[in-house]
Amino acid sequence: MLRMTFLAPFASRSRDCATRKRDATETQRDEQTQTQTDTQRNLPCAPDRSAGGVKIAMIILFGVFIRYDEESDSHWIETRKKNNISTDLENDFYYRYPSFQDVHVMIFVGFGFLMTFLKRYSFGSVGFNFLIAAFGIQWALLMQGWFHSFDKEDLKIKIGVENLINADFCVAGCLIAYGACLGKVSPVQLMVLTLFGVTLYAVEEYIILYVLHVRDAGGSMVIHTFGAYYGLTISWVLYRPFLSQSNHLQRSVYHSDVFAMIGTLFLWMFWPSFNSAIADHGDGQHRAAINTYLSLAASVLTTFALSSLSKKYGKLDMVHIQNATLAGGVAMGTASEFMITPYGSLIVGFCSGIVSTLGYVFLTPLMEKTLKIQDTCGVHNLHAMPGVIGGIVGAVTAACASESVYGHEGLINMFGFEGKVNRTASVQGGYQAAGIFVAIAFGLVGGALVGGILKLPIWGDPTDSNCFDDDIYWEVPEEEDENIPAFGHQNMHHVERTPDAHHRSHV
Repeated sequence: MLRMTFLAPFASRSRDCATRKRDATETQRDEQTQTQTDTQRNLPCAPDRSAGGVKIAMIILFGVFIRYDEESDSHWIETRKKNNISTDLENDFYYRYPSFQDVHVMIFVGFGFLMTFLKRYSFGSVGFNFLIAAFGIQWALLMQGWFHSFDKEDLKIKIGVENLINADFCVAGCLIAYGACLGKVSPVQLMVLTLFGVTLYAVEEYIILYVLHVRDAGGSMVIHTFGAYYGLTISWVLYRPFLSQSNHLQRSVYHSDVFAMIGTLFLWMFWPSFNSAIADHGDGQHRAAINTYLSLAASVLTTFALSSLSKKYGKLDMVHIQNATLAGGVAMGTASEFMITPYGSLIVGFCSGIVSTLGYVFLTPLMEKTLKIQDTCGVHNLHAMPGVIGGIVGAVTAACASESVYGHEGLINMFGFEGKVNRTASVQGGYQAAGIFVAIAFGLVGGALVGGILKLPIWGDPTDSNCFDDDIYWEVPEEEDENIPAFGHQNMHHVERTPDAHHRSHV
């Protein structure tokens, strides 16, 4: 009792000192935040002006160009009778809409929550994901429409449910790029990133799928490889040598990792729909779902095993579990509708899980140190490398395609080996491999050009000390006073992760 009485004044002074220090730090930080916020309001490209201007432009462009296609138009009844279609169930809506909704959930919930791992950037992760996805799908409907759905007779773009799926795919590439720049760019910069990203994607997709006639149903090359290298190159151009000023924010806490795991589970469950959404009706779509399902399952087991092996005392790293478990879905994208066999799918998931997990362990810190690439979410490990693996798997599988495996009609249906394309299996394999290089080239060159634009001092990007913090762009509720006693037990659920936890890997 006497000892506690003796220590009481020291404990009181310690608490007062800690309180004054905390208040001074918060005051300084609030002043920096307010200064940056005032600066943003005076920029020519402030968020309110940019978003409003974009919306007006979209309304005008949609009014001029966008119309319903024949299956969503009220004249569908006449079209059905003309083509001897007996039931409305033949409408593409009934084939595609369930897959569309699954993909839609992945874009807005899966990708958004996967990026909520940062302890003070959850609003920015989910909110800006929402912003650029909503903007991106509108611009994608226009860009992809001009390439694929433009009616030369009435000069209109005709859209249906498959266009909505393709727009979501297009946006996925931009969200992957966002993962590489997470917490370091302003909302206006993200709009610019998306504007050019969607444009580049539409051109790249057209070249790979319609000029080279490459098969890539799940987008290992077109979506993941392009999106990852696009974002990584932008991050390299926007390199911040003093980003260590925000190191204390580039970490997770217990509850933020739980929220990120929710994103992982949504993505993992719906990835078979993602890879099969635009595959051919019937056996192709069926096979794509099975192959992806098995590849994902294999990558989970592989990731758990390697994560335990790579850590002290055999513990698991949540970073690996949140991300590398999804690598099987990425790597199976190109070959998802091919006759790769069920055990082949397991092999793809196994290999991609190994590469992805080891990338988190070794490559992410190495890339930041040697290549000056600050990859916030580790998209190189989850999307770039598994995407390239997927492209290689697709090329090898296509080159090995034979009539004994696919059947004569199956080969024609899957690869177009007769008619307009008229290729042999080995030639098709070569074109599949070429698609990988096209995707990488568009990502690198496009990322360098867009990164140069984003480096201009007009976009209101955060200072080095304000990165990874929602306070800059969001009204953040005041945190409850924790009142942690000077001598006592702390709530260990909110203790920060170890310093190496900032080497993240996400979308």
